[in-house]
Amino acid sequence: MSRPLTIALHVGSLRRAAWSRRIADELTAVAPPTLMLQPVPIGELPLYNADLETDSPPAAWTAYRQAVAASDGLLFVTPEYNRGMTGALKNAIDVASRPYGKNLYAGRPAAVVTLSTGPLGGVAANHDVRRSLVTLNAATMAHPEMYLSQVNKLFDGADGSGPLNAGTREFLGKFLVAFDAWARRFAAA
Repeated sequence: MSRPLTIALHVGSLRRAAWSRRIADELTAVAPPTLMLQPVPIGELPLYNADLETDSPPAAWTAYRQAVAASDGLLFVTPEYNRGMTGALKNAIDVASRPYGKNLYAGRPAAVVTLSTGPLGGVAANHDVRRSLVTLNAATMAHPEMYLSQVNKLFDGADGSGPLNAGTREFLGKFLVAFDAWARRFAAA
């Protein structure tokens, strides 16, 4: 068996009971043994400000940057806010890619999972994240794409508090198998 790849798992919502957090937990549970999804906290990152790029940048920036640098790839799970990615996620992307010349995403394999309680599954957020990743030269998996619409109905129970339905769980697992194959093309380079 190949060595497991460490994947920096980004959750775009900061809410403890967020659907994106629940989907990230499900992804972690169904990940093949060749992928280790490691959550990287983004909620405590100060807003990116180049004035803070000193010999001692904010500790949260340093910890986040170290986690990304130690990873073999990137996975983003985010809801859609106002037809785009969340502000917290955009800030994390800025922190990892600045200052100029120190972009930690360059060359790393990446995948994007978006979701919404509406019918479009966060398609605009998905492409918003992808646009940033292309600009930063991350090797973003094009297919399969992952848009989870009406995420609140994918979990059993009248209020969505039960376990994820089996079909969606299987879909997530297949997505990660494809991502594992994608990521290995770049991790070996």
